[in-house]
Amino acid sequence: MGVNDTALLPDGLPGAAATRRKPTAGARAWNLMFEILRVSKPYMETAAAEFEMTPQQLYALRNLGGERAVTMSEFATLLGCDASNVTAIADKLESRGLVERRSASNDRRVKALVLTPAGVEMYGRVIERMQQPPPAIGNLSEADQEALGDLLERALNAL
Repeated sequence: MGVNDTALLPDGLPGAAATRRKPTAGARAWNLMFEILRVSKPYMETAAAEFEMTPQQLYALRNLGGERAVTMSEFATLLGCDASNVTAIADKLESRGLVERRSASNDRRVKALVLTPAGVEMYGRVIERMQQPPPAIGNLSEADQEALGDLLERALNAL
């Protein structure tokens, strides 16, 4: 289904009546952002493959940048997933020598992730690569990209 196909839901399906109403401006924006993310999935998979990573690992490394250690529970929160899911991602990054687990300074039972020197180098490469937007954004004029960036920044700041 495309962005505007929801109006085609036959009567009797859950939500069919609701989809016939004109969406609010916020709903339209949200649906369009979701659609851009959906159609950009192959772009993200290609970018991750350049580093021999999955998109999840790429996103994880991007979120580990910084000088302080990140506990596994903080890492799960950053990634928006369950703590059990981050173990596999951390294991893969650790096996590649990009992160290491250390005991947290305030509680030796708590494990934290820290970028290794190789991880810091890879982080820099990932950030540089992620500065290249997918075609859905990169094909917009410079002025439109600027306006989109300003709107998204305001949306984030409103949280």
